[in-house]
Amino acid sequence: MKYLTEEKLTIVGAGGMIGSNMAQTALMLGLTPNICLYDIFEPGVHGVCEEMYHCGFEGANITYTVDPAVAFKDAKYIISSGGAPRKEGMTREDLLKGNCKIAAEFGDNIKKYCPDVKHVVVIFNPADVTALTALIHSGLKPEQLTSLAALDSTRLQSNLAKEFGVPQSSVTGAHTYGGHGEQMAVFASAVKVNGKSLKELGLSDERMAEIKQDTIQGGSAIIKLRGRSSFQSPAYNAVKMIEAAMGGDKFTLPAGTYVNTEKYKNVMMAMPTTIDATGVHFTLPEGTAEEMAALDASYAHLCKMRDEIVELGIVPAVADWKKENANL
Repeated sequence: MKYLTEEKLTIVGAGGMIGSNMAQTALMLGLTPNICLYDIFEPGVHGVCEEMYHCGFEGANITYTVDPAVAFKDAKYIISSGGAPRKEGMTREDLLKGNCKIAAEFGDNIKKYCPDVKHVVVIFNPADVTALTALIHSGLKPEQLTSLAALDSTRLQSNLAKEFGVPQSSVTGAHTYGGHGEQMAVFASAVKVNGKSLKELGLSDERMAEIKQDTIQGGSAIIKLRGRSSFQSPAYNAVKMIEAAMGGDKFTLPAGTYVNTEKYKNVMMAMPTTIDATGVHFTLPEGTAEEMAALDASYAHLCKMRDEIVELGIVPAVADWKKENANL
């Protein structure tokens, strides 16, 4: 089997459902034979590793560990789902304090054990601030670390495809920006279904508002249906992000990226992005006045969460970030 790279991929939180799905997806897509599975729960990560052995992936060199020094050493790519999962009735924001402390330790481990890592994807919630915390603590350049946001856009695309009874690939331009949470900004003005705009198709504003709400509550809907938070879709999208960073097909769905522009300052937020072997690159979104107002509101919410983790002492005050990470 020909792999995309021989370099080490470390999957953090590999004993969980997202982590185990990421391991299998990465091997099925032929990203790298050298995969290290890391988790603090030995029986779980041990079991995942055994299952990967039983799959019989050709040429695979799969290891597992509960020691961060072993897991992070020489890692060139990392995906982390290593936070507490969201449960029914919880918002992503409810996880903020505990998971941001985990993200701080995660960033410290990167700085200590693998400062030469090429790209890191953070997917545990609230992803905007866990990724920001990890970036500050890791010392990495902003283009080297992204967070999962594409799931919101694929949920919007899926909802529109169901509405019009078409294959999901027939829906283009369905994107969400800003935060990965209740305050996401849904951009629908550029959506086309088989080349036709939503206006041409006669979709009412009232129905579109319902579809937007269904998109925002997409994660909650999965929890109600399956009794647990999403794991297959975040795993797949995260692996596709790291595949792009390894030099595979570019990843062009929105990703969470560090933004510090004249208008949006010192936050991780979903933008129009491209991930490739040089990292993540973003442009500013374009939309209607209503969509841009929603993005501004989402940004304000992200600033509030950022300021909360500053107050908790998990990250320094913004003015002191450069002391922790010279690249910011």
